[in-house]
Amino acid sequence: MRIGFIGTGTMGRPIAECLVAAGHRLTVYDRNPQAMGPLLGHGATAAADNPAEAAYAAEIVFSSLPGPNEVEAVALDPDTGIFAGLRRGGTYIDLTTNAPATVRRVAEAAKKRDVAFLDAPVSGRPPNMTVMVGGREADFGHCKTLFEAIAANVFYVGPSGAGATAKLVTQYLGYTGFIAAIEGMLVAAKAGIDLDTLATIVPVSAGQSRTFDNIPRGVLTRSFVAGGTLDIVAKDIELACQLARDVGAPATLGALASDIYERARAQGWGQEGFPVVARVLEAMAGIELRGKT
Repeated sequence: MRIGFIGTGTMGRPIAECLVAAGHRLTVYDRNPQAMGPLLGHGATAAADNPAEAAYAAEIVFSSLPGPNEVEAVALDPDTGIFAGLRRGGTYIDLTTNAPATVRRVAEAAKKRDVAFLDAPVSGRPPNMTVMVGGREADFGHCKTLFEAIAANVFYVGPSGAGATAKLVTQYLGYTGFIAAIEGMLVAAKAGIDLDTLATIVPVSAGQSRTFDNIPRGVLTRSFVAGGTLDIVAKDIELACQLARDVGAPATLGALASDIYERARAQGWGQEGFPVVARVLEAMAGIELRGKT
């Protein structure tokens, strides 16, 4: 299948590599030409000028971008956007963690152009990640084999915006929980509990979560390395809180967590791994979380 792929950064590149490995012909575009280099080495073709060029010869176009503003610009620009190049009857799949309101605007624009649109944000790393898909069920069925090439867990969630909503809820749960986990570890540290021991207990107790795993490997080691940057996590939490406001649901814990992430960003740590947020709470507690090794 002829596929256009826009955004070949940290997440986009390995996803695109899975599609190449599955035998599809990719034309890729990224505003940073160096980000396309590894894919060209795997047989992809570069679109030198803009997203429209990557979309022109494609049956299906994917995008993997930082957030809502980038999606709107890449999809809707009348001269250089995806819809300027993608032909009638094509399909556009956005993998970005996006705002449902933005998804609906893009979906409406796609409908006017007789183009199918699916919002399909992802969680984890390909090929073992999870994808949550919103849009017409028939369009999902047409693209299911593509999703299965990039993800181990593929879910159809509902109409346009449903995939984005599901992803934001999972982000809300994970990264609000991470703030709670840091606070719990600080309580333990000030009470004299060995943190290495506690970090072994939590994953086999009621406190276990995938985000907690970043504490022993990213916080106690003081490396603050993680799969996502502070900028991305702070953006996602704010989008989740905005969604809660839009639908009239409480997001009390999310608002508090968002404030902590934003304080960390104000320190200039946006491009570091998100566990660096621990330093804000450590300053409040007057103690650092350190393991023995």
